[in-house]
Amino acid sequence: MPELVDWQRADQHDVIRRAVQALSDGRLVVFPTETSYHLAASALLPEAVEGLDRCVGAEERPLMLTVRDAAEALDWAPGISPLARRLARRCWPGPVAFDFIDGVEQGLAGRLPEAVRRLVCPAGTLRLCAPGHEAILHTLHRVPGPLVTAAPGGEGMATTAEEVMRASGADVALVIDDGPSHFGRPATVVRVNGDRWSVVRAGVVDDATLIRLSPCTVVFVCTGNTCRSPLAEALCKKMLAERLGCTAAELPERGYQVLSAGLSATSGDAAAGEALEVARELGADLSGHRSQRLTHELLAADHLVTMTQGHLRALAPYCGGGTAQPRLLSGQGTDVPDPIGGDREVYRECARQITRCLEEFLAELDRP
Repeated sequence: MPELVDWQRADQHDVIRRAVQALSDGRLVVFPTETSYHLAASALLPEAVEGLDRCVGAEERPLMLTVRDAAEALDWAPGISPLARRLARRCWPGPVAFDFIDGVEQGLAGRLPEAVRRLVCPAGTLRLCAPGHEAILHTLHRVPGPLVTAAPGGEGMATTAEEVMRASGADVALVIDDGPSHFGRPATVVRVNGDRWSVVRAGVVDDATLIRLSPCTVVFVCTGNTCRSPLAEALCKKMLAERLGCTAAELPERGYQVLSAGLSATSGDAAAGEALEVARELGADLSGHRSQRLTHELLAADHLVTMTQGHLRALAPYCGGGTAQPRLLSGQGTDVPDPIGGDREVYRECARQITRCLEEFLAELDRP
């Protein structure tokens, strides 16, 4: 009979220690996740993974390789497309698993024991997930390799510790109980092949959300999000739309989303009057702009573009774990000075500088 521990009442550091020890010994551990309870085994131990496979049965094949974040996913599938990378960044940790096809053979999956590869990477497809529960995420930071996981019960998955204990086999050493699963529905499984995705199994995250998360996103960052970054956003939309032969409103349909934000912005402020007028002179529209503060969601952009070196330094501590590295708008390392308080000609010069930098930036954006 496996040991049952209450995640909320127990010493969580001790629970993680015991989970790591059990996994290292080739035993199975049951973790809570936001969708259901998952059985886990060390991916480095073939007998443990085979025991996991016996517990869940063929219905759950392929088994999932569980990683910490999108950055670690690149170790296992380094050839995945930009679309696959951005979906992983934006969905993880969370209730989405991805079937990756591109570049799997060049990754670390090829170094797994043969018996494990057959179960996690059949026909060259690798299913990766990063559940959003702290118990399994903390464990992943302590074990020497990834975990292989599966949800016992198939579509009738276990959403409580009691259900998973009834479905578990003798190889299970520890069940971590954190009450009923938050969603109580399966994770969405998405297959990504190049620049296309399709849903293999419907779940928590619907198609509309995946469509919203799919475009290549550019976020321009300044301080208050009323002058420089709104100008960069509006001018970038205009110039990119001209390149693609569409309107600015049609850019998301063409695979691009252009936004702006401020490190110290007050939400809801309109663009500065001078910025609005200068944008209009250049054929761009800032009339609907409302300022916003840079958020965790916006940090998942494909391109974080700052106006100054100071903004770049301020962003650095918040980027990592698969997020895009911020870059300066100017390829020559020149700051775009804040025009606030200046007259219209100061704003015109700011817009001219931004336009010159955007020409270079958009040329880079066109490259694969």
